[in-house]
Amino acid sequence: MNWDTIEGNWKQLAGQTKAQWGKLTGDDLSQIAGRRDQLAGKIQERYGIAKEEAERQLEEWAAKAEDSWLG
Repeated sequence: MNWDTIEGNWKQLAGQTKAQWGKLTGDDLSQIAGRRDQLAGKIQERYGIAKEEAERQLEEWAAKAEDSWLG
């Protein structure tokens, strides 16, 4: 799934995001509002990982995202 689709459907995908990165809070997800750079930053912050690792995880997550996630 491309990032424009993810951003445009953020409310439906926030649950999948939380399932992948459980340390993210509801407030985090609201603030992120589908913005990839914001999500990468929060993943880095919550998990104590490098930017490159956060970006890699996002790439993998977006690649496995399915239309069925949109409900």
